[in-house]
Amino acid sequence: MVFALQHYDTLAILLLVLALMPFEGNCSSQNHHRERRPLHKSLHFTLFQHATINRTGYVIVNGMKGEEGMSEKTIPFGTLYVFQDPLTAKANRSSKQRGTAEGTSITSGLDGLSSILVAKLTLRVKNHKGSISIVGGINNLDRSDYPVVGGTEDFLFVHGYVTSFPIDLKSPTVVYKNEFHLYWPPYPPLASLKN
Repeated sequence: MVFALQHYDTLAILLLVLALMPFEGNCSSQNHHRERRPLHKSLHFTLFQHATINRTGYVIVNGMKGEEGMSEKTIPFGTLYVFQDPLTAKANRSSKQRGTAEGTSITSGLDGLSSILVAKLTLRVKNHKGSISIVGGINNLDRSDYPVVGGTEDFLFVHGYVTSFPIDLKSPTVVYKNEFHLYWPPYPPLASLKN
């Protein structure tokens, strides 16, 4: 009887060890299927924004005019600007329109080179339709990154960011290159977003 109980103790310990070990399947068809299907849904594309003063964008409140005044590069401190700019597939304004950028910016830098932006970008790209909302700071002469803070329709629950920088500062139309990096749940690990 003692001999039989010792075997049960050994069997119980063996079962406990097996239960605590991580299990990984060896089925090659399962692993092959996982490799083909992306784990995280994302969308990356570029659109060009065409901002034309007194046509697609207007100064609502004039800021404090300093030595700089207003130019294609600087806007007086405190200026409230609203816009509804077309978003096109290429830098040429006559290329196919893929959306609209509408929002407002307030010049927050005393040098007239930086502003705070709130915008809704309505998009029709790569079989996706809807809008995303972005918020952030603008640098008139350099790259600006805007976090996506909301979305509608096909972009509901999307996270990500939009990188924008001017590629043509000639008056009266300023052209911005906007690079979109959008991710749907389940979201990828932060390290994979940086690549």
